[in-house]
Amino acid sequence: MNPYQQKKRWKYLLLSFAVVIASGSLLYTSYLVKNIAHSERTRAQVWAMSMRQLFNSDDNDFLQFTTSVRDSLTVPAIIVDEKGDVILSRGLDTTKTFINLPSDGNKKKYDPEYFKSELAYMKNQHEPIRLMVLGAPWKVYYKDSPLLTQLRLFPYIQLTVIAIFLLMAYTAFSSSRKSEQDQVWVGLAKETAHQLGTPISSLMAWIELMKEKFNAEDDVLVAEMENDVKRLEIVADRFSKIGSKPVLEEHAVYAVVKDFVDYFRVRVSKNIGFEMGGNPHLKAGLNVPLFDWVIENLLKNAVNAIDGKGSIKVEISGNKLKNQVFIDITDTGKGIPRSKFDTVFQPGYTTRKRGWGLGLSLTKRMIENYHNGQIFVKDSEVGKGTTFRIILKNTRDDKKAKS
Repeated sequence: MNPYQQKKRWKYLLLSFAVVIASGSLLYTSYLVKNIAHSERTRAQVWAMSMRQLFNSDDNDFLQFTTSVRDSLTVPAIIVDEKGDVILSRGLDTTKTFINLPSDGNKKKYDPEYFKSELAYMKNQHEPIRLMVLGAPWKVYYKDSPLLTQLRLFPYIQLTVIAIFLLMAYTAFSSSRKSEQDQVWVGLAKETAHQLGTPISSLMAWIELMKEKFNAEDDVLVAEMENDVKRLEIVADRFSKIGSKPVLEEHAVYAVVKDFVDYFRVRVSKNIGFEMGGNPHLKAGLNVPLFDWVIENLLKNAVNAIDGKGSIKVEISGNKLKNQVFIDITDTGKGIPRSKFDTVFQPGYTTRKRGWGLGLSLTKRMIENYHNGQIFVKDSEVGKGTTFRIILKNTRDDKKAKS
């Protein structure tokens, strides 16, 4: 298992652990809410019975007891008669039960709308407690106390705050760790380029010596060997420039791509054919060593997708209206499922037993971050092949538009 897949597994484990904690907190809070709600209904029933006795009894001593019971209720409640008219209320906001008269700010008027809205809210929240008072059916409606309402919301607020804190901590930690890892990899890449410099220079000298000693100036094998050594020199140069912002220069896209395709085609199986076509005049801002790396990754990906015989077609085209250059690389390989069109560019994704799954991820980064372009899977069908498309800015058309 490569480190990217292992990191993904750890993320899933931590997410599962967080879900367990959140579920436990919600379940326990739900348990507390249920018990408190049951307790509040019991108190509302006791208060309702005390009110019934208060209206039905003439015993003064008992009336004092029921009055003390009535005053102990902390749950907001409203009593209505058989017509639905409000008889009595308890625990409501006294600042809203009456409103100031516009004509006289010192006088207040009973506000039926407030009771109406509170009654409607209570009806939706709990079943009424039914009473028989003086032979008439009354109903007691109540709603949750402020404490119970806050307790219902508390776990969600708590989990939201914890989630925000963990997200911020994870982002800061990941950013710091990524920055540290980037510095290590940049240093390692530059050191690798430095170490490769000496043997590459020696190989170039040995090739020149072979040409002189064996008169192999026009020998095809020596020429290809020289191309490979130059290729190593380009790779070393890439590593030496990692961490630095690449410089883009205007190049004919067709010529740059064709040079690499010609180099690449003689180094793969003869069962794979190459076709190059398109407009040779389109230009774009390129860093050739990095862009060759992009084409190399895409061509290697196409070769690996082909089992046995197949073909790879590279087509250069443009869109004059949008000043864009299109580079389409089509293979006749095994294809990509539509659900994986975005996944193939993620670090660690690979269908091969060997490999880190970094090729397409690096390709996407070099196109989008360094060349200000786009790359995506234009089309693919399992068993028939895939087309990757690169979009770059057409610098030639841009200059014409400015002039």
